[in-house]
Amino acid sequence: MTIDRELFKAGMRQLASGVTIIATQHDGERRGLTATAVCSVSTDPPTLLCCVNRQSKPHDLIEAAGCFSINVLAVEDAALANRFSGGETGEARFEVGSWGTLVTGAPILETALASFDCAVTETLDGITHTVFIGRVRAVATRPGRPALLYAEGDYAGLARLNTETG
Repeated sequence: MTIDRELFKAGMRQLASGVTIIATQHDGERRGLTATAVCSVSTDPPTLLCCVNRQSKPHDLIEAAGCFSINVLAVEDAALANRFSGGETGEARFEVGSWGTLVTGAPILETALASFDCAVTETLDGITHTVFIGRVRAVATRPGRPALLYAEGDYAGLARLNTETG
C-alpha cells in the first residue's frame, strides 16, 4: 500500500513540535539548520537524537565533526529559525544571535531556552535522513519564556493552560 506523500505531509503538519537549531563546527567552519525532528533517547546516560537530511549542508559537517548542539528556541527566536531554515547559508546564519561553545566546540545559542552539547555516538540510516544519536556532554538552560512551536506550516508560541479546578 502506497501512502500519498502530500497526505502524509498534511497529517504531519498537525503534530505540533518544538523548534530547534542544530549546529556544528569543524575546522573553523560552522553550519546549522532549523529542525523539529529531535527527541530524547535516554536519561541514563543523557542521550538525544536528531534527524538531518543528507542533502543539507550541515549533514556532512556533523559527520566530520562528530558533534552537534541542539538549541531549543523561544518565541522571540522565530526570525532566527527562519534564518536557519533557508534565509541565509553557511557562516552568514551565525551573524545574528549570540553564539558560544560548551564542551565539544559545537555552536551554542546563548539565549536558547536550553542548549544540549552532544558527541555523536551512533548514526542510523533514515532513508533520506541520517539519525544522529548523541551523548549529551553539557547542558545550559535559560527557562522562563514561551517555547517556539511549529504546526500547520507556521510558528506559534506555547500557551500555558490554567488547569486548576475550582
